Amino acid sequence: MKFTTTETLVRMLEILRGEYPKWHAPIVTFVAVSHGSPFEVLVSTVLSLRTKDDCTRGAVERLFAKARTPEGILTLSEMEIEKLIYPVGFYKTKARNLLSISSLILTKHGGQVPDDIDTLLELPGVGRKTANLVVTLGFGKPGICVDTHVHRISNRWGYVETKTPEETEFALRKKLPAEWWIPYNDILVAFGQTICHPTSPWCSKCPVSMDCRRIGVARSR
Repeated sequence: MKFTTTETLVRMLEILRGEYPKWHAPIVTFVAVSHGSPFEVLVSTVLSLRTKDDCTRGAVERLFAKARTPEGILTLSEMEIEKLIYPVGFYKTKARNLLSISSLILTKHGGQVPDDIDTLLELPGVGRKTANLVVTLGFGKPGICVDTHVHRISNRWGYVETKTPEETEFALRKKLPAEWWIPYNDILVAFGQTICHPTSPWCSKCPVSMDCRRIGVARSR
């Protein structure tokens, strides 16, 4: 496969960055830009896993109305957290993980959310997507968060050829210019939710259709 060049990709990203304000920012980004703490970014990301943003937004608002810190979370019972975050995906497991995460942050990390990926990965329920989002949005440090949207679109554009989000992350680390590492996720998630859908994307509305290689697109609108 002949890959899309970085020059072309940057041109596409510049166009999408101009369109981005028209779309809803991902919920975790909304929390971060609303001056959320690293802990709030971490909690929001954990809740967002395998859950649509509208559902996550409601769960985040209900939970944060009761508790926004590790200490606050630990004042709640597992059942109370379950009721607050329902119906996010795997809400029972997430409630249990939030209690464990809060306890570990207080007992093992001096009350501070870790700011490096490897340490974050030691927390229950935290994978590479969550760890990268906390590092980038919570601390403003370099990282590339890859969820299903970023993985799909990066391959659809022909910028990478990978089979999993983790492979995509490491492929992007090798070739994506550093200044795009943090905004890449925000732009592509919003773009993927509104225009570049998994099936039948809105190619007729896409502002970068002229440069898209449409790899794997069987039908479009």
